[in-house]
Amino acid sequence: MNQAQLWLTIGAINGGVTVALGAFGAHGLKNRVPPELLANWLTATNYLGLHALVILICGLVLLQLPAARLVNAAGWAFLLGSVLFSGSLYVMTLTSIRQLGMITPIGGVALIIGWMLLALGVWRSAAALNGGI
Repeated sequence: MNQAQLWLTIGAINGGVTVALGAFGAHGLKNRVPPELLANWLTATNYLGLHALVILICGLVLLQLPAARLVNAAGWAFLLGSVLFSGSLYVMTLTSIRQLGMITPIGGVALIIGWMLLALGVWRSAAALNGGI
């Protein structure tokens, strides 16, 4: 499996997981957890869904620019960030262990790094194709 296929597959799986977890939060947790924890679940689901899409974008970019190593690195940063950010919020919602909130910002930083890597990777690869860098 090449990198483009990897990110397209992971992005699609994350999209399906997003729908399942969103439905579980809306229907299975609605009357079982306090509203502030349910809000955490919604935030986690929103971020997971958004980053499922950007992981798909990484795969699409890599179909066109297979040598874009920074785009591949962005995919890894998005995956790690999604697991840490959304995962910590999901577990915190289900367990009420507030200390897990310390992991959430680490995931957020990984997501920010992913966006920067994606921007730089696309810019560099496109410039190289056009005779730039």
